[in-house]
Amino acid sequence: MPTKTRAVQFARFGEPTEVADVIVEEVREPGPGEVTIDIEAAAINPSHLLTLQGKYGVAFKLPAVPGSEGAGTIVTVGPEVARFKAGDRVLVPAYAGTWRQRVTVKAADILAGFPREADPVQCSMLLANPPTAYLMLTRYVDLKPGDWVIQNAANSAVGQYLIQLCRHYGWHTVNVVRRKGMEDFFARLGADAVVEDGPDLVARVQAATGGAPVRLAIDAVAGAATARLAACVEKHGTVVNYGLLSGEPCHMPPEQTVFRNVSLRGFWLTMWLREYSVPHDREQVYAVLRDLIVRGVLHADVEAAYPISRAREALAHAARGGRIGKIVFAPQAEPLPDLTAT
Repeated sequence: MPTKTRAVQFARFGEPTEVADVIVEEVREPGPGEVTIDIEAAAINPSHLLTLQGKYGVAFKLPAVPGSEGAGTIVTVGPEVARFKAGDRVLVPAYAGTWRQRVTVKAADILAGFPREADPVQCSMLLANPPTAYLMLTRYVDLKPGDWVIQNAANSAVGQYLIQLCRHYGWHTVNVVRRKGMEDFFARLGADAVVEDGPDLVARVQAATGGAPVRLAIDAVAGAATARLAACVEKHGTVVNYGLLSGEPCHMPPEQTVFRNVSLRGFWLTMWLREYSVPHDREQVYAVLRDLIVRGVLHADVEAAYPISRAREALAHAARGGRIGKIVFAPQAEPLPDLTAT
């Protein structure tokens, strides 16, 4: 028998708090090769806010349910499914739209291997931010133990994972922030140095590293911030940009690109998944990161969790400046809608 579920849906692009609606929809029983999952946690990422605004680089057929990552528990297994059973904790495929309470998907598309004692909230955030941090650290520069990496937007989810990964692999981080008072927070993550951004950034970085060369810069801000990071890396160094928090294009002056041969690269996880990886590579990367999350090596702070019925409130919180922790949906915080209700 089908069940009903709450879901967040948008039928037009605009401000997330204006275009996101909570709907009640039916969830069909799983057919051959399918399973039905109760979604326990689903993160709200900056890319999701851009998606609702119509500013993200993926086309959507509207109406659509947002959300590209989530963790849940299988409640029903369809015919011809031998790999899974009810009670297994799994990741929901990105295409399913995870901002909902329950969904039926193909079993072949599920990422599994999470023990029941693993935190579903932490597991739910595996698909996007941890691989973004991991791949930017490993694809462009062959870092050795003791090497230095600099990043801005260090308090973002990607920034926090990047610090933890560097600590795990023996790399040092300089973390550029816009305000003071966050040193204790970064120290708990394993950051080596925290410096305030500004026109004298190079001098601050050199003081923090003792003059050690910085091989790699990770940029989420763009605009003039890209140029400031480029000035901090060594000759022939690399800047990898993955975000435009400033709303401006990356600025790389010729004294960096021409006279110091500093390279600017761009990273977008969606492109890596679609064009630059094969199934074996993807499985290997996610297996490494899944193990680190289960072991507690990687962890994201969570500032608040909301039920689906409070979607607009959750989106307003996610868009609020000055946050450190993630905003997530906790779909099972409220019961499924009554199937008999009209």
